[in-house]
Amino acid sequence: MAENTSKFVEALSRSLSDQTFVKLTLSNYRGSEPHLQKLSVRPLETKKGARLLFQYRYDTRDVVKNYDFEEGISIIKALLDSAFRSAHLFTTSGDAQLTVGKKNSRLITGDPTFKEKPATQHDRVKKTLVDPNAFYLKALGITTDKGEIRAPHQDKWRQINKFVEILGGLVERSSLKERDSLRIVDMGSGKGYLTFAAYDYFSNTRGLDVKMTGVDAKPELMDLCNQIAESAGFDGLKFVNGTIADFVVGDVDILIALHACDTATDDALFKGIAAKADVIVAAPCCHKEIRRQIKPPDVLRDILKHGTMLEREAETITDGLRSMLLELRGYSTNVFEFVPIEHTPKNNMIAATRNRSKQPETERLQRQIDAVKSLYSIREQRLENLLA
Repeated sequence: MAENTSKFVEALSRSLSDQTFVKLTLSNYRGSEPHLQKLSVRPLETKKGARLLFQYRYDTRDVVKNYDFEEGISIIKALLDSAFRSAHLFTTSGDAQLTVGKKNSRLITGDPTFKEKPATQHDRVKKTLVDPNAFYLKALGITTDKGEIRAPHQDKWRQINKFVEILGGLVERSSLKERDSLRIVDMGSGKGYLTFAAYDYFSNTRGLDVKMTGVDAKPELMDLCNQIAESAGFDGLKFVNGTIADFVVGDVDILIALHACDTATDDALFKGIAAKADVIVAAPCCHKEIRRQIKPPDVLRDILKHGTMLEREAETITDGLRSMLLELRGYSTNVFEFVPIEHTPKNNMIAATRNRSKQPETERLQRQIDAVKSLYSIREQRLENLLA
């Protein structure tokens, strides 16, 4: 190992020993692994103790792993010897930048960029429902190492907080209020922003025993989310590759389906109803099934001849029918604006809590459902077909 590289690694080891280490970045990759661009290393507190979190950045994906200090230093040594040509070490006592050339290397030291270490674990006394210093938010790129919300993700941050607030309120108003354990399934979890936040809130903020599963059809996202969950010590959280239609829900207390396209929302709602979930939360997307069938009644023909107006009407009718079908099966429902429309045009949310004591007005609800379908010449609706 070159002299300057050796000095750089020694500075890294020293910063870990005296607890001044903030983060490390390796760039200018020249190794043999395709599409690898950058490696970021930061400290992390887990149930196994202090670890180093490695986040490998590829063209289209991230890979997250964690190691103890000794193993982590060994890996960094090997990478500087054979793969990366640039490294930047940040500590609270000073920074060091290493540039590795073909024949020699250069090491520059300077004043510290960070005067204080960023938080490496959850603050148990939180000012907000979602802790901006949470590791998963940093790993997903929502916040910086200092726990500051990145400018492009301000809307996502508001959405995450609003979602946790809504979900917590629904649990408080349901039969789950006194439970000390929860089983949750998130259908179509995507990159897991809301899945992680919900698990963190119920598990760490409220101290419940939570078993939660995120389901999505993109295997690369599920791999990344599982790596982050493992690194964060979220033992009760797992992500599986699958579709909403094919996934077997099993016993579940809360079923979530956000932005499932078209009738995939109906598939998710049906699975929640069939499993007798106490809380069902859906944010529908793409109301194509009803849109294709609608024939406006005469009195609305000239209003709904405009595509935009017909699109909005289809959305209203679809989510209204879904709400009534949930009520038909014994749920109390509310349809409301999830987040302001300037943040996302698909912003309606259907929230349903199972009513164990009150019997639904089945005859009245069914008459109204039939009347709406008849008025707009709707032949069928996916959730109604599944329930039948």
